[in-house]
Formats: sequence, structure tokens, C-alpha cells
Amino acid sequence: MAELAGLEDPKIRAVNERHGDDHGVNLTKLRAVAKRLKTQQDLARELWATGNSAARLLALLVCRPKAYDRAELDGMLREARTPKVHDWLVGYVVEKSPHAEELRRAWFADPDPVVASAGWALTTDRVAKKPEGLDLPGLLDLIEAHMKDAPDRLQWAMNHCLARIGIEHPEHRARAIAIGERLEVLKDHPTSPGCTSPYAPVWIDEMVRRSSAP
Repeated sequence: MAELAGLEDPKIRAVNERHGDDHGVNLTKLRAVAKRLKTQQDLARELWATGNSAARLLALLVCRPKAYDRAELDGMLREARTPKVHDWLVGYVVEKSPHAEELRRAWFADPDPVVASAGWALTTDRVAKKPEGLDLPGLLDLIEAHMKDAPDRLQWAMNHCLARIGIEHPEHRARAIAIGERLEVLKDHPTSPGCTSPYAPVWIDEMVRRSSAP
């Protein structure tokens, strides 16, 4: 914890706080600490228990994802209220867990929009990697009906799923683009130079163009 405190940078914290996070540690330096520590599940649990966001991010880098049971992962997600901790927990731990599909189904229907956004994130991962068994037209129906008015974190996750369906599944691409154009979600989102807009029609077109380029 002292080492993490020594890595705190007020400028990084100020940037992160604008995005809802509450840590000021450079993530490259945090990854270097994790690389030195290697996998340590007991330490990961102790770091998570501190409630400190930087410590929790480090915990997610040094843990053993398959060591957590379903209830533990569910509890961790409900405690992970900052975006970066939430995203790393889902992407680095839950996706590698044997409980991922069970949690995807449970979280997808959760009344808490932040928890539901994790269910959508896991669904997006399946859209890209293992779409068999998913009802893609049904997902598009849900997105079309609910994304426009969804809370920010849930809206972002639904939009990512919309874009991924359009990118990965040509048979649904025209409808995915049409939904994005009609709803205009994130159409005016500020995008840094060199980055792709999160507006689904632009995102889909750009990624398809890249994949077809020689």
C-alpha cells in the first residue's frame, strides 16, 4: 500500500476523476508492480479488501481468476463502483472464470444498471468470440428499445454490443447501422485524434474497412 501511495500522481488523479475513477496511479507503473509480484491469490484478496481502487486494480492483475467462486465474483462486482475497477474485474477475471456464462445471464437481467452493464459486456465478448446460442436479433431488439434512455454505463455497454454485432456479423450489419443512425447514441461523443468514434455506424464502418484492407 505504501508503494502504491508513492506512485500517486495528482495530475493523473484529476484526469481519472473526470471519468468517475478515484485513483492517481499510472497504469503502466501498476502493471510493472504486478509483473514483479506475479500471481498471488492471498495477496489479491487482501488488496481487494482494502477498498482502495489502485489496490483493487493491482489485485485484479495478480489474482487467479479461477480461484473465485460465483458468489464471490458477484459480490466483488457489486462493490466495484468505479468504471476502471469494474471493467478490469469483468475483462481480466470474470471472462476467464468458469462462472462467466452463469454470471452473464444473471447480471444481464439485474435491475442495477451498473451490474446489468457487466452482463452486456460479457455478452459482447460472446458476440465476438462465441456467438453460438446467442439470439442476435433479440439483442438488437433490446438495444433498439432501451439503449436511447439507458443510464450512461449501461448505454455504453449496449452500444458496444451493437457495434460488435455489426462488425462481426455481416448478416446483421445493415440493421445494426440503421439502429445506430436512428438512436444517435454517442454521435457527438468527443474523440481524440487517431481514435475511432464510439458512434456505432462510424465504429462499424471503420472496423470493417480495416479488416478488409489489404
